[in-house]
Amino acid sequence: MHDGLPAIAGDAEPVATMDRPWFPEALAAPVAEAQLRLHVRGTREILGRVAPIVEMLRAAAAADPALAGQWDDGDPRFTVHLEAARALVAKPGARAGVTAEHAADVLFGVLSPELYQVFVRDRGWSAEQWEKWAGDTLAAQLCRREIDS
Repeated sequence: MHDGLPAIAGDAEPVATMDRPWFPEALAAPVAEAQLRLHVRGTREILGRVAPIVEMLRAAAAADPALAGQWDDGDPRFTVHLEAARALVAKPGARAGVTAEHAADVLFGVLSPELYQVFVRDRGWSAEQWEKWAGDTLAAQLCRREIDS
């Protein structure tokens, strides 16, 4: 199973998502909304590859305990989103009072392969439309807006 995971992240190289160039570039953004937009873009690129196979992976894991054991430590997507959330809430422009844990939960839900599939597969949105919607939705939840100031 792990042999195929790098292809989901972008290619056949054994490089984890957080070690791919887009992730540290997003973390290095100077303000929260810029980081968020870069994070959504990088996630969109991954979801374009992984979202269609998530349902098959879940079904296979339910039928094969050894496969299910690959995620005993939790969903690796949450680890990525928590790292991003920790950086995000510490930046200028982050919504006051939002914790890293809450931000990670919101990222995990909005940037889920399931929700991506609802819009792109089921509703016929382009990946770019989904990216704009996800970015706008997350910015409204996690970033300070002028109206908040």
